[in-house]
Amino acid sequence: MAELTIAFVDLTGSVSVFETLGNDRATKAVTKLTQWIGSVGLENGGKVVKMLGDGVLLSFSNNRHAVETIIQIQQEHANRVAQWPNRLKLMMQIGMARGQVVQIDGDCFGDAVNVASRLSDLAGPEQILVTDQVIRKLGVRHGVRSRTLGPMRIKGRAEPCEVFRIEWQPEMLSEFLTLPSDLHQLGMSGESVFGGIELEWLDASRAFNLTDLPMKIGRVPEADFVVNDPRVSRLHASIDIRSGNYVLEDISSYGTWVRFEGAENAIALRRQECLLHSNGEIAMGAPFSDFSAPTVSFKLVEGSMTLGRSTIRS
Repeated sequence: MAELTIAFVDLTGSVSVFETLGNDRATKAVTKLTQWIGSVGLENGGKVVKMLGDGVLLSFSNNRHAVETIIQIQQEHANRVAQWPNRLKLMMQIGMARGQVVQIDGDCFGDAVNVASRLSDLAGPEQILVTDQVIRKLGVRHGVRSRTLGPMRIKGRAEPCEVFRIEWQPEMLSEFLTLPSDLHQLGMSGESVFGGIELEWLDASRAFNLTDLPMKIGRVPEADFVVNDPRVSRLHASIDIRSGNYVLEDISSYGTWVRFEGAENAIALRRQECLLHSNGEIAMGAPFSDFSAPTVSFKLVEGSMTLGRSTIRS
């Protein structure tokens, strides 16, 4: 057995590509992309364990090289597809895990392989989800920014697995992201306190508890929290709970900006998401620099909730 870092790279959006290009051309496009992923892995000291249709399974003995390689793959691919039509964009969702792996006839078996595959399934497009072992093996001063998503229940494992999302996008590298140096600083506690979230806009306010989520903010009366401004989309943003963390997702036409208390810079979201880790404000349809932007304030209400129980689903 060998201790390896396993990376499972899965492509999303292939259905639309096949519908648009037809089977032959789409197959060539997918094959070319998976071969490129494999070649980058090989160039950086990894091994291509196998190609899985629209996925690639890679293994690395060096954990740092594994993380750096996967970040490189995401960044280069993002630059490449930026100008592609949406219906032709093949995005990547990636899971990574570190552990003892059995290698038989060129294939890999073990818990790390299973967990990497599951995390790839849980990841969204352009996301890299990794286990705490991957973060731990990076050491103290590694320069990789990540955000803890808390303990997640992984199918096939008896105990929850602490999961982190690597923030590889340049626009995500703001001061609210963590730069972990020690597992005690990674939010490794077994419990988190969340009782609900309160939203306020002008003279309208409402509190939402865990059973009210997911909820949507928008201009139309059907929205759970209505912000009646023409710059706000009909359904502009959603808030949900994931592994004990509140997640805001932009689903609008003109974007959403989030600013946390005490932070100078705002986070711009365009069909992206961010964790609401403390109180702050949400500008909808226009940035905070526009003094007239419709701005919703939010407050996290403390309460008692244990992570990893059946009431919390990843």
